[in-house]
Amino acid sequence: MSDAIGPQPTGDDAQRQGRPPRRLLIGVVAALLLIVGAVAAFMLLQRPSSPTAPSPTQTLPELPPGPMNILVLGSDIRGNAREALQRQEATGEQADERSDMIMLVHIPADRHKVYGISILRDNWVKIPGHGDSKINESLTFGGPRLVADTVGSLLGTHIDHYAMLDFDGFKNLTDALGGVDVNVTAPFTATFDTHHTFAQGINKLDGQAALEFVRERKAFPDGDYQRARNQQTYVRSVMTQLLHTGKVTNPTNALELIKVVSPHLIVDPGFDSTALASVAYALRSTDPAASVFFTLPTAGTGTSPDGQSIVLPDYAGIAEVAAALKSDGLAGYAASHGL
Repeated sequence: MSDAIGPQPTGDDAQRQGRPPRRLLIGVVAALLLIVGAVAAFMLLQRPSSPTAPSPTQTLPELPPGPMNILVLGSDIRGNAREALQRQEATGEQADERSDMIMLVHIPADRHKVYGISILRDNWVKIPGHGDSKINESLTFGGPRLVADTVGSLLGTHIDHYAMLDFDGFKNLTDALGGVDVNVTAPFTATFDTHHTFAQGINKLDGQAALEFVRERKAFPDGDYQRARNQQTYVRSVMTQLLHTGKVTNPTNALELIKVVSPHLIVDPGFDSTALASVAYALRSTDPAASVFFTLPTAGTGTSPDGQSIVLPDYAGIAEVAAALKSDGLAGYAASHGL
């Protein structure tokens, strides 16, 4: 299933018709970082000290000074993304998955806000070592590491870490949270699965309803753009629920969340539990309502040389974002663009 703007499948979409639809993931990984990190922090800080064990403060280091960029991804695979990556690394073959959600989470040096930059999956960009293609195919070609390299090249910035969640992990996480309240600003009825109706205002979503909320694009005049906004709404809602309900401060509940998502979470080798805990601890006072989410500028849609429907990058607009990232000045960028 394609996620190009507009309802009609073209190019590689047409080739996939007749296959079961791929399942879209969202940037709930950003909130998942808080879950995993908070649990790790809790366990580390509650561990009794002993003459042979480091003190709790020594086991939970502060984040390095300066800003941090974390790339969060959603795989559209109809299986286990971790197993698919292991096969890809062992055989060198391309994986049958694409990144249906790409969001760069920028944590500024002052830690006051979190900035989430959604990158539409059909952006036609240069993928290192593979030429021009849709950015979501970087996952097919080389796994999450290549997606990080592609995004880093596009934005002229360093990606410190990446984290990816597959469909089952997202859905299980949503249900483990007891559902999530989202503010629906563009009411619609989903065009697939259960055809769930989302009314104007606050809707409490279980895993299946949340999946339809973040997958839908055909119900909207601007297609994938509204879907990106819905993904951002969902991420903010999950962050709010985690930070304001105390869900992760209860070790039993928090460990259960880890249990249901850990088989489906992929992170880079340097992003271990201590690093995750450090991120969560650094964001302990962040207000999700004050955080800023926006979509990387685009220049409309077009057609690729091989007939695919694509999104055209707005390179002048991207250069502005890149400059703001380089100077840790996304606050000024957001203010000047009314975000």
